[in-house]
Amino acid sequence: MTEQRTKETQLLQTFAILADTLVDGYDVVDLLQLLVDSCAELLDTTAAAILLADGHGELDVMASTSEASHLVEVIQLSAEAGPCVECYRSGEVVEVPDIAASPVEWSRFRDRALELGFESVHALPMRLRDNTIGTLNLLRDRPGTLDEEDRIAARAFADVATIGILHERSMRETAVLAEQLQGALSSRVVIEQAKGVVAYTNGVTIEQAFELIRRYARSHQLGISKVAAAIVDRSLRLGD
Repeated sequence: MTEQRTKETQLLQTFAILADTLVDGYDVVDLLQLLVDSCAELLDTTAAAILLADGHGELDVMASTSEASHLVEVIQLSAEAGPCVECYRSGEVVEVPDIAASPVEWSRFRDRALELGFESVHALPMRLRDNTIGTLNLLRDRPGTLDEEDRIAARAFADVATIGILHERSMRETAVLAEQLQGALSSRVVIEQAKGVVAYTNGVTIEQAFELIRRYARSHQLGISKVAAAIVDRSLRLGD
């Protein structure tokens, strides 16, 4: 089987898995984490992250391929002034094939991204009709743009993320949408707290703490949010 054929098969398998997650009671954090991990594994990209907007239109990192502070930081900088926020505001794909040539108003994002070895970025809106709820962001450690096949796959991933968040929710009810998004963002806050607890009690890094939480959730077939909540209320203690 050729390398291209293998990649197509992996993409199909990934979308099949994603489709299976769109059931009652699915964990939106698990869905988005699977999406960013799949982007990093299957597309020509170095790192991936999803930003969601809260009720005030402020973007925050919801899922990323690394819990290391540097990736979260550079994405957040872009959410303040950079391709991510430009993508969200315009509702259009924003490609930056050479971060070094970014506009001066993106200087904080540009300088930090280059310092960390990122040289290009591809930001896609998570949009249903005229409503943009966030962005899928792909960072690369070299200049250039995605090829056409990866563009199509990335667009599909962004659409799946949007469908997942809005699953069985009426777009006509703005209050319902805001509640759904706020619930997802609140789950992320609990996960951040749980990471801190696990890191402190086990003497490990934040990234290692998140891996312990994910491993426990997968092995016990539980959502990450539920495991995190149990850690925070001290009904669950994780060890190495």
